[in-house]
Amino acid sequence: MNAPETKFLHPKPEVPHAPPFTGDMADAKHIGQAIPRPNLERLVEGRGQYVDDIELPRMAHVVFWRSPVAHARIVHIESAYARMMSGVLGVYTGHDLAAICKPWVATLTHLAGIKSAPQYPMALDRMHWQGEPVVAVVGKTRAEAEDALQYIQVQWEDLPAALDMNTALDPDTAVIHPEFGDNLCFTRSLDTGGVDEAFASAAVVAEATFDFGRHTGVTLEPRCQIADYNPASTQLTVYHSQQAPHMMQDLYARQFGLAEANIRVICKDVGGSFGIKVHAYPDDFATVAISILLKRPIKFVADRLESFTTDIHAREHRIEGRIAASAEGDILAFEIKDTTGIGPFSMFPRTSGIEGNQVVNLTGGPYKHKAYRAKLDVVFLNKTPTCQYRGVGHPIACAVTEGLVDLAAAKLGMDPLAMRKRNVIPDDAYPATGASGIKLEVLSHEACLRKIESLMNYPALLAEQSALRQKGIYRGIGFATLIELTNPSAAFYGVGGARISSQDGATLRLEPAGGVAVMVSVGEQGQGTEAIYAQIAADAVGVPMAQVRLLTGDTDAVPYGGGTWASRGAGVGGEAVLLAGLALRANILKVAQAILKQPLEELKLEDGVVKHALTGAELLPLAELGRVAYYRPDTLPAGFTSELMVTRHYAQRDYPFIFTNGVQASYVEVDVETGFVKLLKHWAVEDCGRVINPMLVDEQIRGAIVQGIGGALFEECLYDDQGLMQNGSMADYLVPMACEMPDIEVAHVETPTRSSILGAKGAGEAGTAGAPAAVVNAINDALRPLHAQVWSQPVTPEKILKALGHI
Repeated sequence: MNAPETKFLHPKPEVPHAPPFTGDMADAKHIGQAIPRPNLERLVEGRGQYVDDIELPRMAHVVFWRSPVAHARIVHIESAYARMMSGVLGVYTGHDLAAICKPWVATLTHLAGIKSAPQYPMALDRMHWQGEPVVAVVGKTRAEAEDALQYIQVQWEDLPAALDMNTALDPDTAVIHPEFGDNLCFTRSLDTGGVDEAFASAAVVAEATFDFGRHTGVTLEPRCQIADYNPASTQLTVYHSQQAPHMMQDLYARQFGLAEANIRVICKDVGGSFGIKVHAYPDDFATVAISILLKRPIKFVADRLESFTTDIHAREHRIEGRIAASAEGDILAFEIKDTTGIGPFSMFPRTSGIEGNQVVNLTGGPYKHKAYRAKLDVVFLNKTPTCQYRGVGHPIACAVTEGLVDLAAAKLGMDPLAMRKRNVIPDDAYPATGASGIKLEVLSHEACLRKIESLMNYPALLAEQSALRQKGIYRGIGFATLIELTNPSAAFYGVGGARISSQDGATLRLEPAGGVAVMVSVGEQGQGTEAIYAQIAADAVGVPMAQVRLLTGDTDAVPYGGGTWASRGAGVGGEAVLLAGLALRANILKVAQAILKQPLEELKLEDGVVKHALTGAELLPLAELGRVAYYRPDTLPAGFTSELMVTRHYAQRDYPFIFTNGVQASYVEVDVETGFVKLLKHWAVEDCGRVINPMLVDEQIRGAIVQGIGGALFEECLYDDQGLMQNGSMADYLVPMACEMPDIEVAHVETPTRSSILGAKGAGEAGTAGAPAAVVNAINDALRPLHAQVWSQPVTPEKILKALGHI
């Protein structure tokens, strides 16, 4: 892997009352190092503990009879036979649970005009999408509950369904919620002015319609939870596979009228999330409600088949886009019209309007044009609800932006890489404001483009492509310049009234034996946050990493925080760990001063030992310091108290978001006889600020690229004309496999953010953001000599053959 290109553009902020943490990390022994994650051995040995591993006394199991149709009125539910089945403890309808769980409406005030109907844990009188929970059956075992489920009989009357986002607002389309009068959930318009003039004066105007297939995250561990209500103490404990434990604690308190202090949410190991597990689902509330009614633990584990119609979907968009450019290749303007289909309800509590809103904000993001116009319509459909999934609008905005840039370059006869170099916001022009109004602190587009050109040996690749075309072999090169919002402030959700914290915290405690316990409100879902927190804590305190112990995911044990989403683990959670670690180090040195009776400035903490700052002589091991502080405080000076447990919080407040940036390139070969695409090589240059662990960053980027390629080439939730999903199984839903993926080469530019001491931005979603654009642009580059193009994702062999006129 190439060494990072480091850029320090801003002075490092000072930290009051703590030793300085140098901007060049010269004193860091762990930060910046490729260290394997500490929890790896435990997990590969099968010692992980996931929700389905947990068994509690008197625990029962719930399964759901789910709507088999897209839209219908419930006429009658017959459950008498099911209640008589062996092991059945209860059968519940939507009305039963609505008696103890308040309905919710998923809207945010900063998305002006967004609307959604009240929603309940289970359907009351109408079924709104295939997969909506309607009846819950509780058994002593999962098998007994599923056996009884077969005896539930539901009579329904089919209702007209809204299934096509492109006709959802037509007068003759059925309105899902009659009280609204239409199927419009949210609309937004943005116009900077000057757009018509830019297009009128342009030497080149290029346009295309971009379609994005609805798809979903396929996590290794499905959604699951155990709700355990104790009526004697009115305590509710929920074991969850979730990304935001404190958010769920708050929601359970509000929806069930419980005291927040009486609710504990525990997220142990989580087998992947990707945004799928950051939402509150109806069956979440149903499981809790049943635990309250039965006064015993209730376990819900989604099986793989129901996951396909109950986990949120994302990415269903049609965008009509166009770009204006001058004869010299200067981008003058972008214009888009985005129609996106969600489910019959906006998803709680983050809303289903955020993805489309992000598309409007991010389209054209890397470039310095000022004229931009966008129109967004988010429409209700009788399909599985959609909401935030890895990237949240980034892959759509990037694919549209970069596709239009390629089309303009082709019309101009200009090299696509040269056009990007000409138009990106210069590295020395920050802070800057994008055309949509987004605030950009400091990015490195020019440095990233230079690095990827060298990394891929672009001139040689062009020569190879040209030579192969003479032989009838069609290879394409595609680029994607991207931005990714990370480290969000309260501007994401807080300003809209959502009780989702943009602040996170860390508590660090020196143990008597010299170890350091670290409790962080940002959890671990497999991305390696526990590893980077251990690295940060070790350097901040001054101990070996082996002496650091992590605890996350327990609302009773960690500071209050927002959890894991929007690539905020390193930049927000990591900063909280750093601040707490520096404060703990300072407190440890004060204890050492009291024990050793030496001036504070002559002491330093390194490798778990208090040393003389000038000579390096070892003076006091932390184990001995801990022994004195905890067990013999009588030997310390009168009035002195050891403070060896500290908590610090961090919220990014300088900008609405701290943006990461980068560039990706893809090299593909298209078989023009079969339409099959072979991925040959993929490159990514990423600037996520301070790289804390190169190994983990590269893992995240590669994994995200694979996920992005899945959306570009394979993944799509296919529905028939009745609104039923046709490929809701692992036998039919295509996910990218290792044998189909190219070698992915990753390199870095480091431009630390000055909004924090650590300087870390996020890296979790950038790969997903850029990969689809790079791959689709490469496919169209391969097809360009044949005067064919495909802008519909996933790009399937059938679509390529149709574009070529073969079918």
